Amino acid sequence: MLRTVLVYAGLALLLRLGGKRDLAQLNSFDLVVMLLLSNVVQNAVIGNDNSLTGGLLGAAVLVALNAVLVRLVNRHPRLVRLFEGRSTSLIRDGRFLSKALHRLGLRRADVVAACRRQGADDITEITDATLSPGGALIVTLDQEHRNASIGDVRRESDRLLTEIRAELANLEHRLGR
Repeated sequence: MLRTVLVYAGLALLLRLGGKRDLAQLNSFDLVVMLLLSNVVQNAVIGNDNSLTGGLLGAAVLVALNAVLVRLVNRHPRLVRLFEGRSTSLIRDGRFLSKALHRLGLRRADVVAACRRQGADDITEITDATLSPGGALIVTLDQEHRNASIGDVRRESDRLLTEIRAELANLEHRLGR
């Protein structure tokens, strides 16, 4: 069990040092590394025990350790920052933040593709695009390029109805009714 805990801690540290990019988008190279990592640490987790019991024990320890650690980390904001890091702005006011992209090892084309999936046709439409610690890209479009909400449509509809009623009342008044 101790082997499993130590391997878990080591992998968590390595992935944390590897950065958010690994979690944000797995390209083919990242996928190969993840698959090889699982193979490389297998013997470290269960040692020479190739039995079903040994494998299940290693798996149970990993799942339990992960469950405990996730709950512990989520209760303490400082631990969240330590284990997951902070959000990083990638685009601000329609311009790439090149230092952030370089530090995270992200390509502009990948960021643009992710922004398009969230409704941005061009980066000039983006007020802010931030990579969260979990790897999600959060895009905020400028006011002109945001989709209308149901509330926006209702307010505009009410405004137009009020305008039409006023015009009709004005027309009735001019026609002498």
